[in-house]
Amino acid sequence: MPAIKSLLAGAAALMLVSGTAVAQPRTLGPQTGTIKIEQISVAFIASGELGGGTFTYRGRSYPISVGGLGIGGIGASRVVASGRVYGLTERNDLAGPYVQLKEGWAVGRAGQGRVWLKNDKGVTISLDTRRQGLQATIGADGVVIAFK
Repeated sequence: MPAIKSLLAGAAALMLVSGTAVAQPRTLGPQTGTIKIEQISVAFIASGELGGGTFTYRGRSYPISVGGLGIGGIGASRVVASGRVYGLTERNDLAGPYVQLKEGWAVGRAGQGRVWLKNDKGVTISLDTRRQGLQATIGADGVVIAFK
């Protein structure tokens, strides 16, 4: 429970920082991996997400699980996301807690968004999302990524 409180406090603090200052790819250095995620997202002021995916690093693919709690949004959707990983020096640096900034929408089968995640090991993940359902999101979350 203290870990979740810590994640949510960090997410709230990160909301105060401009997303563009945190997430401009030209300041993140070279891409060090790719990631694909599928998850279910449910929100009514607070939000929750649960899913999994694949992380590709140095030509190898690894299954991952993803879960989180946060603030900001309303509705429910299925989210498919893919993107780039920056700042990774070794594979295990991917695992652990992240602060997530998000914005997006979904109405029926149409929907899209953008998600930025950052951890305390210097890893940043930029995701483009496609959503299906009925949901509007903007806010910040605490997210945990783990290897299966």
